[in-house]
Amino acid sequence: TFLLRKGKFGQVLIEVGHYAGLIDIGGDLALALHADGVGTKTLIAKAMNKYDSIGIDCIAMNVNDLICLGAEPVALVDYLAIDEPDEKIILEIMDGLVKGAEEADVAIVGGETAVMPDLINGFDLSAMSIGVIKKDKIITGEKINLGDVIIGLESNGIHSNGLTLARKVLLSKYNVKDYIPELNSILGEELLKPTKIYVKPVLEVIKNCEIHGLANITGGAFLKLTRLKKSVGFKLNSLPEAPAIFKLIQKLGAISDREMYRTFNMGIGFCIIAPEKEYEQIKEVCKKYKLNSWVIGEIISKPGVFIKNIQIA
Repeated sequence: TFLLRKGKFGQVLIEVGHYAGLIDIGGDLALALHADGVGTKTLIAKAMNKYDSIGIDCIAMNVNDLICLGAEPVALVDYLAIDEPDEKIILEIMDGLVKGAEEADVAIVGGETAVMPDLINGFDLSAMSIGVIKKDKIITGEKINLGDVIIGLESNGIHSNGLTLARKVLLSKYNVKDYIPELNSILGEELLKPTKIYVKPVLEVIKNCEIHGLANITGGAFLKLTRLKKSVGFKLNSLPEAPAIFKLIQKLGAISDREMYRTFNMGIGFCIIAPEKEYEQIKEVCKKYKLNSWVIGEIISKPGVFIKNIQIA
């Protein structure tokens, strides 16, 4: 059905495979739609018996993708599937959803809780989200030019991606409740740090700067940059030092640099592609939100994604 180009309410404006779908709803507006979930981070929450931040991840995984098209997130509907109707767990999850919605400035307009002991062991959390954008303000990446810079915004650790590999590596040696000196933290608490929500700084950047591309670094990590434009290359040659959690995973799992940058955000949760002259303004906006940013690379003519002279895509 995603191949249908026109429906009752308007035309589909973007091919499948970008960060969200876009539908023309008449006048000068388009509707952005996206669905995403928390993934296996829920297993860490269950092991720690701590559920009050996992809802923030659910909000972040949705709204951070919507803004990649320049859309302003406006509403969300959540879906919780759980094996038992445990009031403590459900209330803590809902608390996180509310906190995330407040930070992203979106409304939770409904939701569904399904109790399915025959199908679910633990719980799964996901959501459907919508945003709005003027059609002449849509950012797809098609305007990316040679010489544009790639600006990285700091992550809050592992976020909600790569947890399957992280669990396999880390839990082969540690328990989630172990204190890890290299992290200066209990392992489970480090892994449960909620995904950073980039809505407010990125929307302000879009309003005030010339922006050619936006990329949420989630599942598939830096491979996601190729969603923006396939005819150019993304050379990341000035990345900041990776946070300790990624160094620990790489060391314990003997994982190559190539695989690490194809799986984890490595300290960069979001990328902005813009003309170099825009960086100072972008940096000032990020500072306003206490968000570190760096010029981490540039656009080149050879297609692909290149990190430390290694082609990862």
